[in-house]
Order: sequence, then structure tokens, then C-alpha cells
Amino acid sequence: MTDFEGKQLLIVDDDATFTRILARAMKRRNLEVAVAHSAEEAEEMLDQLTPDLATVDLKMENASGLTLLPALKACNPEMQILVLTGYASITTAVEAIKLGATNYLPKPADADEILAALGNQQPDPDIEVAQQPMSVNRLEWEHIQKVLAEHEGNVSATARALGMHRRTLQRKLAKRPVKR
Repeated sequence: MTDFEGKQLLIVDDDATFTRILARAMKRRNLEVAVAHSAEEAEEMLDQLTPDLATVDLKMENASGLTLLPALKACNPEMQILVLTGYASITTAVEAIKLGATNYLPKPADADEILAALGNQQPDPDIEVAQQPMSVNRLEWEHIQKVLAEHEGNVSATARALGMHRRTLQRKLAKRPVKR
């Protein structure tokens, strides 16, 4: 794990309990911490601060955390950004990396896992490949996320492309993804 002592960390997450606990844990590790509860609030904060590190929740109340990534990179091109999410999918992970995220981590994650992910900037060719293929439900979730990304988040267009009713798709999107 990289030593981040004295670095400034921006935590962007709409879960007040999670941000409070994470901020306290990071302060104990000698990081300067700023917290924003939305992508919009974080963007406004970038006028006054230039963080070295950021954790960004993917799915928040208003704008997605992905919308914030270009502004973070514009603020500090060297910033290490970790996208955290309880709604992990291959498609969103790829998009996050394309938009400038350093790494991507599914929730729940503790402070040590977050710092390890922020410090891990080199790809690992020896990463373990899952022994079991994804379940049918997980494959369905991944496919829906891929088609949704292809249609730029437009639920109606995605439903048409998948040949399903829009409300059915909305119900599927509202559910948490299956683990594997």
C-alpha cells in the first residue's frame, strides 16, 4: 500500500453514514479529508480545493459519479480516483477507467482496501481468474448494463433494444445486481 500521509482526499458519496465512517478512518491515517454528498456539490468544491485522491460513488441520488470524473481529472490530472459502487458491472468499470478513474471497487470496502486500490496503479497480469462462470442472472445484469451504456443511459431506448417493456427494465435496474 502506498503512503498517502498528508494527501488530500475527496470523498463523494450520498450515503451520509458511509462518508462519516470513511472520513474518520482516513483522518486516522493522516489524510486531509473533504466530503461531498453529490457530484454537483463535489464539482462546486473543486473551485476551492485540489485533492490528490478521490473516492466517488457510482450511483447517487442525482448525477452518476461517472459524470464527475472529467472534472476531477481537469482539476488535477495526477489525481488518483477510485470509483466505489454497490452496483458493480463490467460496463461501468470500463467506462470509469476510460473517464480517468485509477481503479474501481465494489462495496462494501473498508479504508485499507480503498487505500490499496488507490495505490495500485499497475495492472496485474497474475490476477486470479474466477473458477466458476457467472450465473445466468449476473450475465443478464451485465448485458443490460452494456446495452444501457450503448444507449447513453436512455432506459426507453435500452428497453426497445432488449425487446422488453420499459417498466420491466426499470424494475430490473432498481434491484441490486446478483453477486456472481
